[in-house]
Amino acid sequence: MIEPDEQRQPGKRGVDTARMIRVDQAGEYGATRIYAGQLAVLGSAGPHAGEIAAMARQEDEHLARFNAMMAERGVRPTALQPFWQVAGFALGAASALIGPEAAMACTAAIEEEIDRHYTSQLEELEGADEQELSETIAKFRDDEREHRDAALEAGAEQAPAYPLFAGAIKLGCRLAIRLSERI
Repeated sequence: MIEPDEQRQPGKRGVDTARMIRVDQAGEYGATRIYAGQLAVLGSAGPHAGEIAAMARQEDEHLARFNAMMAERGVRPTALQPFWQVAGFALGAASALIGPEAAMACTAAIEEEIDRHYTSQLEELEGADEQELSETIAKFRDDEREHRDAALEAGAEQAPAYPLFAGAIKLGCRLAIRLSERI
C-alpha cells in the first residue's frame, strides 16, 4: 500500500506539494534549532538576543503551520529530522561561539538561501490550485527576508571571513534542502 504522502499530491500543474511541505517543515524545524543554539550561547541578555528571540518566535509559528499542513495532508516528515535537530543546534551554537556578528552572518546566509528556495517554490506553484500553500510560502518568505535584513543591519558582514563563512553556510543549506525533499 502506498502511504498518503508517497502519492504525488499534485496541484493543477502536477506540482509535488508533499515534497514542498516536507522540505519547508524541515527547514523551519532546523531554523528553530539554530536559534535555540544561538540563544544557548549568547544568553537572553547577550548581543542581539532580543532580535534572535523574536526571529525564533516567528520560526516557531512557521513550524507550527507546516506541522499542521503535514497533518492535514498526510505528509510524512523527513527521515533526517533527528539529524537536523542536532545539526541545527550545533550550527547555531558554533556561530554564536565565534561571536555575535557570526551568529548574524549565519542567519543572513541561511535566510538568503531560504528566500531563493521559497521564491522558486512560488514560481513552481504559479497556476496551480494551491492558494493556501502559496500564501503561506509568500508570507514566510517575507518574514525570512526581514530576518536576513535584520541580521545584515546587526553586523553580519563584520563576522570573521564573512564571504567564506556565509558561502559555506549557503552551500550546507542548499544540500539540506535537497536531502530533505527526498529523504
